[in-house]
Amino acid sequence: MEFAIEAKKLTKRFGHFTAVNEIDFSVKYGECFGLLGPNGAGKTSTVKMIYGFSPVTSGKLEVLGMDIMTNARDAKSLLGIVSQEDNLDPELTVRENLLVYAGYFRLDRKTARTRADEILSFMGLEDKANDVVENLSGGLKRRLTIGRALINDPGILILDEPTTGLDPHARRLVWQRLRQLKEEGTTMLLTTHYLEEASQLCDRLIIMHHGEILEQGTPAELVQKHVGRDAVEIGFTQKQKIPAELVNRFLNWGGPLVKSHQVLGTDLIIFTQQGEFLSAKLRKQAAVAKIPLAYQNLRPATLEDVFLKLTGEYLDAPDGKGRELE
Repeated sequence: MEFAIEAKKLTKRFGHFTAVNEIDFSVKYGECFGLLGPNGAGKTSTVKMIYGFSPVTSGKLEVLGMDIMTNARDAKSLLGIVSQEDNLDPELTVRENLLVYAGYFRLDRKTARTRADEILSFMGLEDKANDVVENLSGGLKRRLTIGRALINDPGILILDEPTTGLDPHARRLVWQRLRQLKEEGTTMLLTTHYLEEASQLCDRLIIMHHGEILEQGTPAELVQKHVGRDAVEIGFTQKQKIPAELVNRFLNWGGPLVKSHQVLGTDLIIFTQQGEFLSAKLRKQAAVAKIPLAYQNLRPATLEDVFLKLTGEYLDAPDGKGRELE
């Protein structure tokens, strides 16, 4: 089998609404593959078809070499699922949650205990083994949820927004464990709306929007293709959106150094391969033309810039929902 997951013209409809519209993608064994996009992009609908929770409307979907439409039960037994929701049993201890879940896969008692001990150690939960789950912090609960998904030694680990709602420190701890799994060869499918999470963990990814794939590739490839190496941010002093003639003036000053640009309210972001040279040139031209600037900043281009350019939405909204640009 060449791919752990292979989708061709995969479609999901709910009545007259098309949540996923004829998308094609494939996931290689041993890689972390990302589905990037805001809520409503079709990520969760895609994932639910992959693990057999939601039936495929049309198209082809193979998971671990099995047609998910005819072998959903067999395929699901080989998957580890980390859903968005906290579905742990709050009245049981950490260890009991692992052992009960092992029973769903018909692991014998000895094997279940061995796997539970291994997972407690790997996820850094040994000292919490006998704690009742409802007393755990959000970060510890997410680590336990991920560990529980490993109990059956899955062929694919599916993580649907695994760090939503966690504080930055807890999120980093989860990333550490996921990196370790990737280094050990675990195949992972990750949905996220966190740009840094995708950059940190994903070998390849697709950017979804309104049920379609806008782009796919490695994070570095997508950044280089769409926005280049550097971003020059220019803030203007006016309170309204920048006039088009002012934007064009800066773009003309940049000339062939400008790869693309984005207007965000009263800010202009110009993407380039030669950030230091372009930044100095624009600063000088603005001073000569006596155009007041609130600020000017040079930084590396990121996946967020790619997403803004392709969709016209912010991705890392506090509630996890994309926001349209003004």
